[in-house]
Amino acid sequence: MEELSAVPAEDDPANVGKNLGSPRSAAVSFRDAETLEARSIDWRLASGDMLERAAPWRTFRWYRGQRHYSGTYWSSTNKDHVIYESRLELGRLLLADFDPTVTRIVAQPFLLQTTANRRQRRHIPDFLLITRDVPAVIDVKPSWQLEKPHVKFTLDWTRKLVESRGWRYEVWSQPDAVELQNVRFLAGYRNSRLFDPALLSELREKHLEGRTLGEAFDTAANRPPALVRSAVLHMIWTAEFSVNLSRNLTRSTILQKGPSR
Repeated sequence: MEELSAVPAEDDPANVGKNLGSPRSAAVSFRDAETLEARSIDWRLASGDMLERAAPWRTFRWYRGQRHYSGTYWSSTNKDHVIYESRLELGRLLLADFDPTVTRIVAQPFLLQTTANRRQRRHIPDFLLITRDVPAVIDVKPSWQLEKPHVKFTLDWTRKLVESRGWRYEVWSQPDAVELQNVRFLAGYRNSRLFDPALLSELREKHLEGRTLGEAFDTAANRPPALVRSAVLHMIWTAEFSVNLSRNLTRSTILQKGPSR
């Protein structure tokens, strides 16, 4: 009797490298953000400059009883809205928007196709991050899904193709709860258009590095306290200051000089 298996032997993740086609056999399809025209090219020819102008290859759908919480997030990096398909994706999107090395965020950026283990494979990553270093392709998966053979297989061949370009590939699953809570809080102060440039300049002249958040909040006594607090928190978001995000933010949190954007 033939043994039944949830995953065919040729799709065993351990066999990915054995029969994975070379990057020459891979193609990428993407849509131009302005015209929405679809284009497919050799994966080796796709550049970060080309893909950063892509529209989402797949957009989310709303329907009654859906299992995922989808939506749009206004990104201070893009100065525009970015879609996400789950609360977990939103968490990774917040961290990308907060990262001063990220210059562009593209959701559902492209369709990657190749031949692996003698079959045609297709995958749409969750995010493409254009950074000051190399592009980063991000897949967001709950940790409980990562041991599923078909999921692992897809992520493995995707990693091999992305890293063949010298790009970075990341599978993101479990956020640090305190860090994400802090970044979510700081995201409320991300829109630069809402802050008085004169107040920001005044705070820069105070040389607040090494002082506590409480001291920074109280440093401009001639200004409304709420505006000063908001401005200081905005300067953390824009990386003029950095703080220890692994601990809850309090008035005792120390401000350090940030890497800036």
